[in-house]
Amino acid sequence: MILISKDQISKFKSFLDSHESFIIAGHKEPDGDCISSCIGLSFILDKINKPYIMLNAGPFKRNEIKKFAPKFKNVLPFMTQDERNSCGLIIADCSELSRLGDIDGDLKGFSTFIIDHHKTADVKNSDNIIDPTAPAASCLVQQLFESIVGKPSKEQADIFFFGMATDTGFFKYLTEDSAEVFKGTARLVESGANPRKIYQEMTGGKQWNTRKLLGIMLDHAERHFNGKLVVTFEIMDDTRKFGQDGRDSDAFYALMLEVENVEAVLFIRQETEFSCTLGFRSKEKCDVSAIASKFGGGGHKNAAGASTEGKIETLLPLILKEFSKVL
Repeated sequence: MILISKDQISKFKSFLDSHESFIIAGHKEPDGDCISSCIGLSFILDKINKPYIMLNAGPFKRNEIKKFAPKFKNVLPFMTQDERNSCGLIIADCSELSRLGDIDGDLKGFSTFIIDHHKTADVKNSDNIIDPTAPAASCLVQQLFESIVGKPSKEQADIFFFGMATDTGFFKYLTEDSAEVFKGTARLVESGANPRKIYQEMTGGKQWNTRKLLGIMLDHAERHFNGKLVVTFEIMDDTRKFGQDGRDSDAFYALMLEVENVEAVLFIRQETEFSCTLGFRSKEKCDVSAIASKFGGGGHKNAAGASTEGKIETLLPLILKEFSKVL
């Protein structure tokens, strides 16, 4: 990971100084890193006494983030033109307005600062800190916090640790270039972050139906390309039977990536009659973000996703064609 430069910190501080109020927004279907990044930014604004609102379209389906839902709104309050002119929009853990989802209100036209770590980030806005070498957006926000505010409290350290742990798979995705990440995490523990408690909050409390659904996903699973790719799917009847709350595709990815010869995993969910969400995971060599981008999505080299029109039976051959080029 490359540490944020003094120039980047200065640019962010100038953005804060040049606005009277702020909107903090993260991507739809938030995960722990998105939530932690947004809340971490709110800690900075609290310190400098700048008013703000936090927006997220939701839904807050993951068990570990449900408790944070009351901190966010999905409606932008009415603002006069003067108020809009003096308000800054900070987008965390994504880089496009479209990724924010269905927020009631017009977010176009605001002066915007973007903080992101996704490999596929497509940003034309010059006010940004985008670092694909960072394992989590909350890692970038932590550095900004420490530069502007100082040492975090225990509560704040827990939030930053939670975001970091979410996007690193509780650090199992990190490699030999991650010394600075562990140094930053150590500072959070020194401030009172409790790794064991956070791990239990992240992984515990699963609903029984999610384990039954995991069984369905395992039953649907098939191998392709001499066992290098595992594919599974969830149809709408599965969703109706087992529900949407607390769905745990991460458990499926982890199980399949442990299988001998498997290099990548694809999960297709039929969300509506004419649309699907796609989830991709891989080991080191296979860049699934490049495949996700072919279907309007993106993400990281080894973890990516997309939402696209189509049905499972028509999309799967197209996705397999893309995988055939890299496996």
